[in-house]
Amino acid sequence: MPVVSAPGKIILLGEHAVVFGKPAVAMGIDMRLTCRVTEGRHNMVNGQPLNGRYHAYVAAAIRDHWSGRPLDIAIESKIPSGSGLGSSAALAVALLGAMSQMRGGIDEEGVARAAFDVESTVQGRASPLDTSTSSHGQGIFVDSVPGNDLLWHVKRDSRQWYVHHCPVPDLTFVVGFTGIRAPTGPLVAKVKRYVDRTRFAREVVDEIGEITTEGAKRLQDHDVVALGKLMTRDHNLLAILGVSSPELQRLVDAAIPFSYGAKLTGAGGGGSMIALTDRPEKVSEAIARRGGVPHIVRTGIDGVRAEAIDG
Repeated sequence: MPVVSAPGKIILLGEHAVVFGKPAVAMGIDMRLTCRVTEGRHNMVNGQPLNGRYHAYVAAAIRDHWSGRPLDIAIESKIPSGSGLGSSAALAVALLGAMSQMRGGIDEEGVARAAFDVESTVQGRASPLDTSTSSHGQGIFVDSVPGNDLLWHVKRDSRQWYVHHCPVPDLTFVVGFTGIRAPTGPLVAKVKRYVDRTRFAREVVDEIGEITTEGAKRLQDHDVVALGKLMTRDHNLLAILGVSSPELQRLVDAAIPFSYGAKLTGAGGGGSMIALTDRPEKVSEAIARRGGVPHIVRTGIDGVRAEAIDG
């Protein structure tokens, strides 16, 4: 009876642009999703028969990456669904990690690759950022060229990503959840249409890539002032791409007076924003006053891992 968990994530810089092969930086956070898996007579999810429409990630993972008996899957998540904090990636990673455990042990790279396949199947167009971060934990730097601390290389159609380990300094973030659950797939498709149609959108994506490269350097230098400014610039560019929302903007505006920088994180359209700060209580209060749900999160945590079985 494998019990395997995987973390959610925040994207520090580079969301949406990473789908087009640009760099991105993400970190695992101390919100986790756990899958408890046993073999059974039928594929079940939390006591209900597997439904391909409502359990799309589970269905794709079983169909494409499992050849054994039907699975009875119990899922417990501390990651709000549709929050931009990687709930779907954590689900795919935890479930595939449990399948890997049933075959003899968790293969971190194998889980990351399979989970990216699942997200690509369900969403239509994705990057390996979320699934690699959930699999590896700590920090991830994804780029189109290889560098130091390379973990794995992923190809998809004409795109490729080199996934690197990124050391994470001791930083404090506050997540502000809007309460709006926005599916990733339609937002990714929206940006792709914009980029396909206009040179301006392609230039915005290029600028996000440049900001991310600079931000990765500032992260290594522990230069939180410069890093925060880059985060806020990134948010403004993502707003130009049409993936912010009035609710997200209110929370970003509320957090900025008490932060080095703030931005949406994940697909946008709702979901969550993040603020880099050394005044987390002040930021949390400001976010709550604007109707958001604040969470002070810890970074530098484990990726996919087996958990002890109760009893």
